[in-house]
Amino acid sequence: MKKTIIVGLTALTLSVGPALAQTTTDMDRIETCRENFRTLFQGEALTGQGTDPELMDILQKFIFGEVFRCGELEMKTREMITCVCLATMQTLPQLKAHAAGALNAGVTPLELREAIYQCAPFIGFPRTLNAIGTVNEVFRERNIALPLEAQGTVTEENRQARGAAIQQPLYGNEIRTAMRELPTGMDTLVPAFLTEVCFGDFYTRGTLDTPTRELLSLCALTTLGAERQIASHAAGCLKAGCSRETIAAALVQCLPYIGFPNALNALRTLQQTPDPEQ
Repeated sequence: MKKTIIVGLTALTLSVGPALAQTTTDMDRIETCRENFRTLFQGEALTGQGTDPELMDILQKFIFGEVFRCGELEMKTREMITCVCLATMQTLPQLKAHAAGALNAGVTPLELREAIYQCAPFIGFPRTLNAIGTVNEVFRERNIALPLEAQGTVTEENRQARGAAIQQPLYGNEIRTAMRELPTGMDTLVPAFLTEVCFGDFYTRGTLDTPTRELLSLCALTTLGAERQIASHAAGCLKAGCSRETIAAALVQCLPYIGFPNALNALRTLQQTPDPEQ
């Protein structure tokens, strides 16, 4: 019978598609592993082949047999989270495999691209370019025409106002207050950069909504081990409308890719984050 890692995690509220990765309770982890692996990679798990079959056996049973049924995240959401973790770590061969798996799980090319673009404010542009280059390789192999349809919605004139309209309800003046001891000029310029770039240029883009972008951002920060920002974005996720159960399940989904310490630290931070004021 299945071994439960965390119980009590309930439904995901993100606006992403069908196909649940969670399976019925009478499936053991080996059967669940094989079923999820076939869906994602159109091949067989637990073959006993290769140079390190024991490591692959442990890895596949844990990830696809246990973590993938922890909580009620949809499989496509799990794969977007996984791709964000791999992009953040720059583990590009694994990102290529999971980008293909994401498409097999029902993630659209636009959704996958936006998940990677959303990493840019947190991991920087060079690593985002590396990651999107890897994802584009998969698109070309699938004969998906590039460039994909544009998703930008802001202009030079309104990007600051549009960004502030998303940032303020979630974070208020938190960054402006934190940066007020910087030398004159930078104390206003750095917070303005965050508003205009992170929230103006990226959070306003089409395809993914704000709760989805907040959750993916939190997963990137968890992968980085950015403790102060994890605390802030855990609160931001809740204010954006993600349930506590959804956030916890997403952090558990990160765990096998980023290791126990960073994932457990983020889960503890989530436990300590108060519910938003009504």
